[in-house]
Amino acid sequence: MDREEWNHRYAGRELVWTAEPNRFLVAETSGLGPGRALDLACGEGRNAVWLAERGWQVTGVDFSERGLEKAEELAEARGVECRWVAADLGDYRPDARAYELVLLFYLQVPAPLRRSIVRAAAEAVAPSGTLLLVAHDRDNLELGYGGPQYPEVLMAADDVVEDLAGTGLRIERAERLERPVETPDGERIALDALVRATRPG
Repeated sequence: MDREEWNHRYAGRELVWTAEPNRFLVAETSGLGPGRALDLACGEGRNAVWLAERGWQVTGVDFSERGLEKAEELAEARGVECRWVAADLGDYRPDARAYELVLLFYLQVPAPLRRSIVRAAAEAVAPSGTLLLVAHDRDNLELGYGGPQYPEVLMAADDVVEDLAGTGLRIERAERLERPVETPDGERIALDALVRATRPG
């Protein structure tokens, strides 16, 4: 989907996604102290706002202006401040080694562009910092529920590990995870890829 398609998807007043943070974000950051965080492809800002509520200084980046407007509205409603940047991740280059936490959640782009974005995200990780990527797993198309129906924008954790080769980050976790999804027909299981990597201090 391009910028205008995402702007259209975010056009309504209600949030497309829940205002609650992603479950993997909550679990994987439970032991991290607040610092500077960068949320790439932040959408409507739910993860960025949750981090800001916990003392993080958060920059959220997305190419959907409407998504960022809703992110700002959510931040105001929750009484926190974040810095919002409208930019295409294909062109955006964050400051090098500037963030203690870099998020890349549910990016949906073809593999060559994904590699470029993942490597730019890795470069932004500060010493002792963490990169956390969560995506719709490649196997979700046939074995899971929901998510994009285009195989070219799906990935496996191993793909991301290859993307990160030579970046100086140490892989701490790389696996496929199950994510329960409540539907009108009962609980279904989506398959996600999760990669957590850190830069040695």
